[in-house]
Amino acid sequence: MKKLTSPSFAGVSMLAAALVMTGCASKVKLEEPKSAVPVENRLSGNAANRNAQGAGAAQSSVATVDLAGNANQDTAGRVVYFDFDSYVVKDEGRAVIDKQARRLVADSKVRMVVEGHTDERGGREYNLALGQRRAEAVVKALTLLGGKESQLEAVSFGMERPSADGGNEAAWAKNRRAELKDR
Repeated sequence: MKKLTSPSFAGVSMLAAALVMTGCASKVKLEEPKSAVPVENRLSGNAANRNAQGAGAAQSSVATVDLAGNANQDTAGRVVYFDFDSYVVKDEGRAVIDKQARRLVADSKVRMVVEGHTDERGGREYNLALGQRRAEAVVKALTLLGGKESQLEAVSFGMERPSADGGNEAAWAKNRRAELKDR
């Protein structure tokens, strides 16, 4: 039997310490984004009145943007939801797939990326594989309805891009999805 010498023992202990540090680093939770800070009017009384009346000041052409409304418009009719631990297209998602397949058939120049997503439960590798299967299931359904494989690409993001934050069933249900996006 070979006796451990101090140099090899030191190397093994350094390797073990490095592995422990690597494992700890991957479990660090990032800070949540800070909410928007409201803008306050710091103009003096007369300057505020002039600015409000438009006298002596250029009119601002900045319009307000409803980010929540735009996000809903972009994904309306382009998201297919899945059950837990499943990549079977549900009946509710068939209308979305049918609509997008008609677009693909009508215009052969349309190209789409189908992004597969999962909720936060499960390991990273498992969720990437499940997200890929979800994306491929939607691609297969689109091709069965007339879309060409050359128009479609399946990509998995696993749990990396959640649609909804939270650790409850409502949030998880929104995250178990495939999004159809134009390229």
